[in-house]
Amino acid sequence: MGKGRPSPRALWKAVAYGMVSILLYAGLYAWEGHILRWTTQGGWYFILPVLTAFLFSFVHGGFTGYFWESLGVQAKPGGEKKPAN
Repeated sequence: MGKGRPSPRALWKAVAYGMVSILLYAGLYAWEGHILRWTTQGGWYFILPVLTAFLFSFVHGGFTGYFWESLGVQAKPGGEKKPAN
């Protein structure tokens, strides 16, 4: 779509990422006990919370990006940087 115009495709992607995000949070709360047991065992299990954080970050970032794109909001293209006063 054109610059600054809402995209129907982005809306559907935002909905998909939003649903995945809701499912991730629901799973996190539903299996909180199991997840706590796994992540407090020590050893290499420390990596599980890190991977979980990356997964949540990826999905939430995708949702946010497509949400704003579906509304027609886009980042300003790079160019000359103005000095801070």
